[in-house]
Amino acid sequence: MVDPKLLEILVCPENKTPVTEADAALVARINAAIEAGTLKNRAGEKVEERVDGGLIREDRAYLYPIRDDIPIMLIDEAIPLSQM
Repeated sequence: MVDPKLLEILVCPENKTPVTEADAALVARINAAIEAGTLKNRAGEKVEERVDGGLIREDRAYLYPIRDDIPIMLIDEAIPLSQM
């Protein structure tokens, strides 16, 4: 779980819109796709490392992965949710 105070200040690095925490069901679906080898990030690279959670951009287009309690707020590392 992301600290609520941190969540208040985090925004999408691309369009500066707010992000919200992904629910457990979506995280499970993302991890299943990672295990199946079918998920790619915005850079077009296959995502190979499981996520502990994620932050979803306001328009629900992208999820920024959370690994080891650290949000990875890099545009190329975002996971397009259109794959889900």
